Amino acid sequence: MSITVGVLLLISLGMTVPFDPSWWQVCVLGIVQGLTEFLPISSTAHLLLVGDLIGFEGSIGGTFEIAIQLGTVIAVLGFYIQDLFGQFQAILGAKSAEAKAAAQRLWIAVVIAFVPAAAVGLIFRKQIKYYLYDSPSMIAGALIVGGIIFLLIELLPHRPARTSELGKISWRQALGVGVAQIFALVPGTSRSGSSIVGGLLAGLDRRTATAFSFYLSIPTLGAATIFDLLGSLDQIHAADWGRLFLGSVVAMIVGWLSIGWLLRYVARNNFVAFGIYRIIAGLLILALVMIGYL
Repeated sequence: MSITVGVLLLISLGMTVPFDPSWWQVCVLGIVQGLTEFLPISSTAHLLLVGDLIGFEGSIGGTFEIAIQLGTVIAVLGFYIQDLFGQFQAILGAKSAEAKAAAQRLWIAVVIAFVPAAAVGLIFRKQIKYYLYDSPSMIAGALIVGGIIFLLIELLPHRPARTSELGKISWRQALGVGVAQIFALVPGTSRSGSSIVGGLLAGLDRRTATAFSFYLSIPTLGAATIFDLLGSLDQIHAADWGRLFLGSVVAMIVGWLSIGWLLRYVARNNFVAFGIYRIIAGLLILALVMIGYL
């Protein structure tokens, strides 16, 4: 349903807005956003680097990369629409007391996990965009460090998971995820990667940590997108809105597919492959920096 709506919106956009030769670049970046937002490999790093490689000049000071995250927020809402509706009913008392308590506990956990990174990001927004969003070497370092952390978590002995249901996540576990998500403010770290690692270290199993990361993306990415757009309105021109819209719709469609794939993947596999990918990607970026390509 959401994919059909997205296609119709694309057709509508193409009929009402003059063709922009940079749209192929926007579509590429929308695909990159949709593929990488929910995988623990850093969507921001891939957007910045791919944008540089294809010569995209519509970044608007980093706002484009942040704004098209709205598409992946809509993808999460669409993917979990039945669960979200059921939780809303439970909170209103339309279901059992047990279901109501589980739904309330989940969303309290989401709020607790949202606050730390939101507060730090709000306070240091300008410094983060100015100092961190234009350093391929820092992005590469963050990718490599994150990859090593994933390998250590998966390959070293660890205690069995204590929580395997979203409705049983404790406030302390949620706070641990929230603190871990602060590191995602550094491009290359990965929001989903940080929150998943935080969840694993807090005692969640892989599937629950991954699903909680998806739920946490709703307020985190939604707030980041709205706040950054409002703070950058003076830099956005009429032509930019078409690019932002197109990028968001493409990211929504691809993001929808990525969520289902990742949930199926973590049900049968660990995160070692992502750790290895991050290290290889980071080393490749450092090599491109050394030869002057980035």
